[in-house]
Amino acid sequence: MKASLRWLSRHIDLSGLTPETIANDLTLSTAEVEGIERFAPATSDVVVGHVVSRERHPDAEKLSLCRVDVGAGSGPGEALQIVCGAPNVAAGQKVAVAKIGTKLPGDLTIKRSKIRGVESFGMICSARELGVGDDHDGIWVLPENAPLGASVASALALEDFVIEIDNKSLTHRPDLWGHRGLARELAAIYERRLRPLDLAPPATGSGAAYPVAIESPACTRYVALVIDGVRAGRSPEWLRHLLLAVGQRPIDLFVDLSNFVMLDLGQPNHVFDRHRLDALGAGRGIVVRAARASAAETIRTLDGVERKTTPADLLICAGDAPVALAGIMGGDDSKVAPESEALLLEVASFRATTIRRTSSRLGLRTDSSARFEKALDPHLPLAAAGHFARLLQSIAPGVRFPAKPTDVGVWQDPTTTIELRAERVRSALGKPLPASEIRGILERLEFGVEATSVETAGETFRVRVPSFRATKDITMEQDLVEEIGRIHRYGNIAEAPLTFTIAPPARDERRRLVRHLQDRLAGGGRFRENLSYSFIADALLEKLGASDEPHVRVINPVHQGESRIRRTVAPSLLPALEANRRHHTDVRLFEIGKAYEPEASDARGEPRERHYLALAWAGSRPNPKTARWDGSRLQKLQAVVEDLVASFGLARGTWTKDGNPPRWAHPGKSLFLALPGAPHAAAVVAELEPGLAPKLGLAGDLDSEVAVAELCLDALLSAERRGSAYRPLPRYPGIKVDVAVSVPEATRAGELVALVESAGKGQVVDVELFDLYRGKSIGEGRKSLAFHVLLQSDARTLTDQDEQKFLQRFEKLVTEAGGELRKA
Repeated sequence: MKASLRWLSRHIDLSGLTPETIANDLTLSTAEVEGIERFAPATSDVVVGHVVSRERHPDAEKLSLCRVDVGAGSGPGEALQIVCGAPNVAAGQKVAVAKIGTKLPGDLTIKRSKIRGVESFGMICSARELGVGDDHDGIWVLPENAPLGASVASALALEDFVIEIDNKSLTHRPDLWGHRGLARELAAIYERRLRPLDLAPPATGSGAAYPVAIESPACTRYVALVIDGVRAGRSPEWLRHLLLAVGQRPIDLFVDLSNFVMLDLGQPNHVFDRHRLDALGAGRGIVVRAARASAAETIRTLDGVERKTTPADLLICAGDAPVALAGIMGGDDSKVAPESEALLLEVASFRATTIRRTSSRLGLRTDSSARFEKALDPHLPLAAAGHFARLLQSIAPGVRFPAKPTDVGVWQDPTTTIELRAERVRSALGKPLPASEIRGILERLEFGVEATSVETAGETFRVRVPSFRATKDITMEQDLVEEIGRIHRYGNIAEAPLTFTIAPPARDERRRLVRHLQDRLAGGGRFRENLSYSFIADALLEKLGASDEPHVRVINPVHQGESRIRRTVAPSLLPALEANRRHHTDVRLFEIGKAYEPEASDARGEPRERHYLALAWAGSRPNPKTARWDGSRLQKLQAVVEDLVASFGLARGTWTKDGNPPRWAHPGKSLFLALPGAPHAAAVVAELEPGLAPKLGLAGDLDSEVAVAELCLDALLSAERRGSAYRPLPRYPGIKVDVAVSVPEATRAGELVALVESAGKGQVVDVELFDLYRGKSIGEGRKSLAFHVLLQSDARTLTDQDEQKFLQRFEKLVTEAGGELRKA
């Protein structure tokens, strides 16, 4: 962004400060200045001349022979003879004259020359030749009161320096996208007063305000001012020169004044031809609305391009007819006609994200959209309208304002209050700043400051953040500390070694658990980690039948159709199964992430955040005639979950079918794990709901046996740990025993494991289920489970008699439980 020092001087006294000093101090305190350049430097070497006479060149129709008085430089009573080819040169004019030896832009040095046989002792310049605009149709005719012989720069007040500020330094500072905001910063840096600026709307007539209707929440405020009695003529020179200095091309009074207000206050605005608005909208006034998808609306913008709109775009309409892309560019149909004296000034506040998206989609980034993207102060529209009107009144005294400004919309004052501790400032900056300096810096930045109590002697402040700093910038105490530090100057804080005691950070159990799960699953479990966003697609919720569940909503979703945040992690894992099954017969995936429950919000209204591990295991269904059964994927995944729980040192839990299955789970094939000390079920393992598989693409050639599990990490962290003690390597060999038990169908494997351990009398080291059988040989309603059992003692070598005693005790326990020990 470019800023003119002459323009800044309208707001603050910069006397005694060089451009280099200002640029350096802004860089150190506010934003990085990338460069300094002098505006139209050639005008300092070119002088004001008076065309004494003009005659036709004796040997060329299109050339003129002029005698030009340049004051003392031309000698007493003498005038320079200059040959000029401009068609508009005339006797009596004041012109810009480059004398012999003057260097002009483009490495042009003026020399004594002979043109078509006549000597020329200089050059009468156009504005473009001097770097002052693009006008090259003729010579630059200067005002009649320009002092003869003076440099053009001093005569027309063109002496100016332009500083260029890195835009990246200003992305969080919408208040600095105008000269007033930069002047406010300089006033704070140099402890100078900011000149007052009257922004109140001028006196108006008693006519009816222009009708404006807002139909979209993307427009929070809309100010419209009716203007009569002035036409779009040429702007005054001071206005044109200020705009040229910062790279803006002057066009006419209304466009130039609109740009001036935008660059002065940082608030974009637009001028419509009211006659055209009334004709297009049949007198219905302005309507601010979203573009209509059904109508396939288009708008021809001021650059002459026909642009297609989408429902995400915000339009300014005259009745039903679009006349501007809100916050970006006006429409060609409503631009001000040269003869028109009926105008409408628009100054509004638009939602930053709406403007940014439309600008990005269309590839149309303007000075206006660049500012609206920064979340502007909602107080600015009325102030900018008043500024425009008063400037126009000073330029064209005959202008009329028939009615009070229209001011409609629903907006909130962003002004906020923050408690600031002086001790916090001193601690963070490492310098004992007095409370008076802390207060003084904040007040120079136009923050409201008051001490919270007499007892603290002003050591704690209640700071009122002004609206122009509260929209996107200052939100917490640390932000205020930064403000104080940058204005005090970080360079004024002496370097000092760190002397505080460094304490080791507290152990983060959640991080340790996550790392343990990742290593365990990716290593021995051969699972691959999946990473996805917390957003969940509306289409996936429809497939799961979970659209009716409450979800945290995203106001501005990154992608259409992903406006909700997941409640658990497992649904995010399911869509990845199809893509992986196309390449692998056995797919094992896991994901660790966060999920949110809106109905369990805290006192601040923030949804509860939970951490989950989701597992999915999919593969081809085994052929019972050819494949050896080694357990269903549900049982295998259950074993994986048990391994994860045990490997983290948690007490053994209990599996139950009592629970509320998730939408993705088979209701009849769902298991829930309860752990001692956990407030709720720590895990759920289930087969995928059969009706869901085809919706996920797991049908036909990809028909799969799918098991899914989900563990709540918060529950795991709150569960009891099992006692751990050092166990030396065994000194004596163990005995491996295989047992098979016929039990009723309802009997759980965990119950039999407990019987094995009870029969072992402390000698059971390991139990592993290795076979499940159902068939006619054991009867209907029964099943056979077979276990590998390892018996071992720390005191002696076990014998066959120990094995027999174990089997006798186990058989007795099994019989009492309604089962039968199967024997070969």
